[in-house]
Amino acid sequence: MFLFLSAAASSASAAAASGYPIPLDGYPAASGFAKTVFSRISYEPFNLFATAVFFLAVIHTLCHGFFTKLSHRLKESHSRKLLAKGFHPDRDIAYFPAEVAHLLGEVEVIFALWLIPLFIGFVACFGWGAAAHYIDALTFEQRKYTEPLFVVVVMCMASTRPIIQLSGDIISRFARIGGGTVGAWWVSILAVGPMLGSFVTEPAAITICATLLARKFYAYSPSSKLSYATIGLLFAAISAGGTLTHFAAPPVLMVVSAWDWDLPFMFFNFGWKAAIGIFISVGVFYFAFRPEFAQLQTRTANALKSTSRRVPLWIVAVHVGFLVFTVLSLHHPAFFLFGFLLFLAFVETTRNHQYKMEIKNPFLVGLFLAALVTHGSLQAWWIEPALTSFSGNVAFAGSLVLTAFNDNAAITYLCTLVPNFEESMRYMVVAGAVAGGGLTVIANAPNPAGIAILREYFGGDISALKLLAGAAVPTAIISAMFFFIA
Repeated sequence: MFLFLSAAASSASAAAASGYPIPLDGYPAASGFAKTVFSRISYEPFNLFATAVFFLAVIHTLCHGFFTKLSHRLKESHSRKLLAKGFHPDRDIAYFPAEVAHLLGEVEVIFALWLIPLFIGFVACFGWGAAAHYIDALTFEQRKYTEPLFVVVVMCMASTRPIIQLSGDIISRFARIGGGTVGAWWVSILAVGPMLGSFVTEPAAITICATLLARKFYAYSPSSKLSYATIGLLFAAISAGGTLTHFAAPPVLMVVSAWDWDLPFMFFNFGWKAAIGIFISVGVFYFAFRPEFAQLQTRTANALKSTSRRVPLWIVAVHVGFLVFTVLSLHHPAFFLFGFLLFLAFVETTRNHQYKMEIKNPFLVGLFLAALVTHGSLQAWWIEPALTSFSGNVAFAGSLVLTAFNDNAAITYLCTLVPNFEESMRYMVVAGAVAGGGLTVIANAPNPAGIAILREYFGGDISALKLLAGAAVPTAIISAMFFFIA
């Protein structure tokens, strides 16, 4: 690694003088994907290092469960050694190797950890000033850290008691049609909840849906197969459910200004297809697991009924007002952060009607997204020629596959940089990015929020392969809607 960095640092490329990353139009012209990639590596060797670190982070994310299990084994081994020596600790004593393994197994922290070797290489090759300029550009010029900040704020707001009560009241009207059973709640949350993402944004929708699923479904201990099918369906539905409008889904937000896509365009080209795809997916899974839903219903008899008082309507209205203000000021972090501070003050003054504010999960999700942006913004050098090498229907499949390994918003953003991108290609790439948003935890920005809320119902560890399997069927159904009704 150090030999490679030394070679990269001594390269006579233009990047050393003008800074890194190099604008896409700053590379020498080349034809074909392979020639373009090799030409850009030759022009700036650090491209290869940055992408190697990124893919190591992706592999680490997919294998995070190994480190979680290792942490548990190390803790158990340490406890046995203490007992053998006659120590009987009355509390959990931190064991450094086990804590390190636990940290390496935290999905939300992994990409941030891999920023360490990335920036060591960055500073070694280009100096501290270039590294600082890159972060400043993402912060102030490109404003790519706005979305992580927004997700932190909207997760905190959407998980409050008044918002959950209001959302539950809305969805309960649909659940009552099915008799208010576990299955009826499951269908209503997954069919109606993702559509809220088109109006209150996807991060808020997934927070609401995951919280309601935790209380109305996961609390009754469904089987592992149904649990993964549910979270896979949730992620796929949230990714597609934000396409009814042009201001809620991250991959759509990246292109609407550049391509002049408005609300009618989104609804008639994407929204109604996504809605039908979600309804079909929910129906297929419900009938496939109908016997288990009947078993889950028998467990509700022993469940403790909630006796908490309802939140006064005026408090609910104030919370909705704060949430609406946050959504409207999405692109202006100074506004929504100021509103968030006022919101925290209001929550404190009405704490008798609030849950205890949980900020750990929102901040971890924000860290994950910020780190993903930092890595992903250095991958344009190879993703852009990959996208331009696609033609016709291949663009859909290519976009869907790339989305599984990078945030779908980054995929669609890079498409806006491609000159003379045909309208049909634009549709296919965005459709593929939206359809594939449920395949992995990094495929769509709101996914880590769902992981953070539901992780405890999977024993603290959500398998990447089982998540992929759970999302495969709804992804295929939604993909068919987008692809065959183009």
